[in-house]
Amino acid sequence: MTTPVQPTAADRKRWARYLVEERAEGAVYTRLAARRTGEEREILLALAEAERRHEQHWLDLLGGEEPTRLPRAGVRSRMLGWMAGRFGSIFVLALAQSAEARSPYDAEQYATPAMRADEKVHHEVVRGLAARGRRRLSGSFRAAVFGANDGLVSNLALVLGIGATGVSSSFVLFSGIAGLLAGALSMGAGEFVSVRSQRELLAATEANDDADANAGDLDIDANELALVYRARGVDEVEALARAQKVVAAARVGVRRTFPTPVGAAARYDADDVVGSDWMAAISSFLLFSSGAIIPVLPWIFGLSGMTAILVALALVGIALLSTGAMVGILSGGPPLSRALRQLVIGFGAAAITYALGLAFGVGAV
Repeated sequence: MTTPVQPTAADRKRWARYLVEERAEGAVYTRLAARRTGEEREILLALAEAERRHEQHWLDLLGGEEPTRLPRAGVRSRMLGWMAGRFGSIFVLALAQSAEARSPYDAEQYATPAMRADEKVHHEVVRGLAARGRRRLSGSFRAAVFGANDGLVSNLALVLGIGATGVSSSFVLFSGIAGLLAGALSMGAGEFVSVRSQRELLAATEANDDADANAGDLDIDANELALVYRARGVDEVEALARAQKVVAAARVGVRRTFPTPVGAAARYDADDVVGSDWMAAISSFLLFSSGAIIPVLPWIFGLSGMTAILVALALVGIALLSTGAMVGILSGGPPLSRALRQLVIGFGAAAITYALGLAFGVGAV
């Protein structure tokens, strides 16, 4: 696009800001690439190269030479650069996805159509990379957030409800510790039973070669063995053909094996599919406990009455806002709204039990 002969001071200031932002974004992708291998590394380096092209565009508009004084990159860009150099985590990609979605070039007359298109493509590329990380993280992250939040909310509701009755601080502390242990043990036992049951289910449904091994002793034709393959998902014609080959081989003393067909039951490593039952139980116990201990801390350190309740609310509020914001970042949504949603849900549950505690308190009794 043709530039005006005399760009205004505001134009040059805006171009300089674009230049440093493009440079900062390129540095983020370069640092992330240094912590990746294979295809993801190549994609990130390609994104960094595209940002350098954009940087050069603004540099050319400024006369081809870098101004002596450049503005600082925005807080988000600096934070992303710091995180990318130290963590290289999914959180960086999730934040970068949000940043790419807010391109200023749609309303910028000096940005080329190619640059506008690049920004749209970059958003989708980063979304794809972030999606890979989310898929790898989703199961464990969901379990961590669920376990910790369950401990936070349930034990806050418990100690506030007990505290509102007017009982002694020692009784509130005992109730909180009992609630922590009861909830953590329940979570751990539930995870153990769930994972162990799933492992047993996989073992019960796993296919074996017993039918093939005894094919030579069948007193009828291959139709009987064909039923085994049909039950595993093989169509009728192929199942019969396969059974005839196995029976024929078995009758001359040769045992033949065939690969499991697509759609049929396969052999599973239960640890790969559902994980360890003991590890699931221990992690659930610890995750619940990490959340449930927070509401009890004021009473552990000797606080009592309304002071302890307010401190517990503050501590749990910070924890709920933090986990909610992390969920928002990872899901690509606004962190603030997710954090506030988490806070409202947690405090709403605690308000109900607190009101019940007031209604059925020591004075009422």
